[in-house]
Amino acid sequence: MTMTATMPNVGSGGLPDAVGEPGEPRAERLYRRMRFIRRFEESLLDLFERGLLNGTTHACIGQEADAVAIIEHLGDDDHVFSNHRCHGHFLARTGDAFGLMAEIMGKPEGVCGGIGGSQHLCAPGFMSNGVQGGIVPNAAGIALAKQLDGGAGLSVVFIGDGTLGEGATYETLNLASLWRLPLVVVLEDNAWAQSTPSSANLAGSIRDRFTAFGLPVFEIDSTDIEELDAVAGRALAQARTQQGPVAIVIHTYRLCHHSKNDDNRPADEVAARWKLDPVEIHGRRLDASARAAIDAGVESALQDVIDRALSL
Repeated sequence: MTMTATMPNVGSGGLPDAVGEPGEPRAERLYRRMRFIRRFEESLLDLFERGLLNGTTHACIGQEADAVAIIEHLGDDDHVFSNHRCHGHFLARTGDAFGLMAEIMGKPEGVCGGIGGSQHLCAPGFMSNGVQGGIVPNAAGIALAKQLDGGAGLSVVFIGDGTLGEGATYETLNLASLWRLPLVVVLEDNAWAQSTPSSANLAGSIRDRFTAFGLPVFEIDSTDIEELDAVAGRALAQARTQQGPVAIVIHTYRLCHHSKNDDNRPADEVAARWKLDPVEIHGRRLDASARAAIDAGVESALQDVIDRALSL
């Protein structure tokens, strides 16, 4: 029997080819959402290469399963706070591909009127900012507001392993634990903080940084969306019932450069990690015709988004 699941809550601008259709088999929807994020970012990089975009951008290629797995379990009352590598989180949360594309192009029709760019986004249930460490107290503030309002929503903040070098992160964990805030910290450990390996700037245990403040930790080393989805479901269910902060530690890998073309990592290391490409791992589970139909739908919808944004 093919399993289906309730559609995740997304914004009114969500494209069906980005977020799926009601009643779509869950396995196909998970693939569709990852595939759309992947192709959106590959298209961004191509637009930069062609001189059609300015500035910079930070892609999450290789980490798409993290965004989809977590956000599959969020509802309208929840809030996501992301970082400089935010496209996957934004698309998984809102599905507003046109708003994001227009924003990165600096168009007034963008989600923030073209002034936020690639890193600084604000939409219903979503914010992002490039200031590492600083986003954690902001997310805790949202959690505090939800607590004071008596609501049931969670504040979910995505950080990277490099954020663990910022003191504000630990001050926030302390207060979040003391005040029992409905805060979920999702740490995407991709082993590199820009061009510096974690081994050169991160001492001790990542897990212990959270347990020291009394946070339950759900830890997984995987790029498989089905494994990540299961862990995310358990972690977020506990966060909704335990009345206090929770940490989810995902050991993952960034398959692309840090920002467009800066990549000093060993080529053989990156090549080995491509064998764990989350889009390909899950795509192989699908019927070939179903996968081809999803790929075609994603390409058509994305090209329409690009054409519309370029024509503004």
